[in-house]
Amino acid sequence: MSERPQPDPLTGRRQLAAARRVVVKIGSSSLTTPAGGIDGPRLEALAAVLAERRRTGGEVVLVSSGAIAAGLAPLGLERRPRDLASQQAAASVGQGLLLARYTAAFGARGLTVGQVLLTADDVARRSHYANAQRTLERLLALGVVPVVNENDTVATHEIRFGDNDRLAALVAHLVRADALVLLSDVDALYDAPPQRPGARRIPEVAAPADLEGVRIGSTGSGVGTGGMTTKVDAASTAVAAGVPALVTSAALAAEALSGADVGTWFAVPTDRRGRRRSSRMLWLAHAAAPAGRLELDDGAVAAVLERRSSLLPAGVTTVRGDFRVGDPVELVDRFGRALARGLVNYSSEELPAMLGRSTRELAGTWGPGYEREVVHRDHLVLLPG
Repeated sequence: MSERPQPDPLTGRRQLAAARRVVVKIGSSSLTTPAGGIDGPRLEALAAVLAERRRTGGEVVLVSSGAIAAGLAPLGLERRPRDLASQQAAASVGQGLLLARYTAAFGARGLTVGQVLLTADDVARRSHYANAQRTLERLLALGVVPVVNENDTVATHEIRFGDNDRLAALVAHLVRADALVLLSDVDALYDAPPQRPGARRIPEVAAPADLEGVRIGSTGSGVGTGGMTTKVDAASTAVAAGVPALVTSAALAAEALSGADVGTWFAVPTDRRGRRRSSRMLWLAHAAAPAGRLELDDGAVAAVLERRSSLLPAGVTTVRGDFRVGDPVELVDRFGRALARGLVNYSSEELPAMLGRSTRELAGTWGPGYEREVVHRDHLVLLPG
């Protein structure tokens, strides 16, 4: 059996070098000191690289972590707090400090920055999505460098993106970016722990099969929430949206943007190039935190998976969770395996009384308003199986 031809590691990177619009994400560990303060030289170095990209005609959106970490030292906290209220307080203090440093660093290079704080609702709800997209497009048209972060001061555990890697992937889709660059303190993805002798860098991931057998570490720094696992997940999310991605270290940012053979490149498969999934479907598949679970019988499983049909009340056997109309829910089979996610048309209070009944029967009993699907196929996305 012949080996699969290895991709040219520079092909995708030339694509990055020529990209008109790039989203760059920087992690907390690359911007702050272990004690929690902002690392001035690192921030200045990043600003210099991105300003050069802007000077040569490229557009840059910066997704920056570091708000919570930057707020630790001023509040006298030795480590990232675990409780949400303290995290929000640290973010409230740190966000202003972080933006002030970005304003000064880019301002010294003749560029203006604009702060954009997002929550998960801003990519899930159509009106919020349109507003966020319009704001970012206008900032870019005015020559501004948008600095995006999750709005940690108001986000709850239930509506969080979870980490800024995922946020960056969704922003890349939001602004129709040509490429995504994820920067941290690790220079690439390796086939074994990087510190282990003989560990080899993986230069390109052209398909999920390229990661078979690779153990991806999930540890992150003490001031951030991410690790290599979140980078791979975010890169995969971007690729699913038609945006290629590069994972590398902040120290190699200049080389990465110039197209050098650094980091790990996640290529968009040939059959997906030029095709971009809707923001709502991308959010459902990769970012939504399901508010509940619906267990399906075998017939409904076949209808959803094989015929891409809507989910009807007759096919639901069990309802779990507390959700409202329009919330994301997970669809599982009788073994508990997650099959799909979708936006539900009924609340968790009214749905149990409808199980096993046809829409015609429900409409006859309760009125025509109940002659609708539990999850419409246009609001349903299948999960990798």
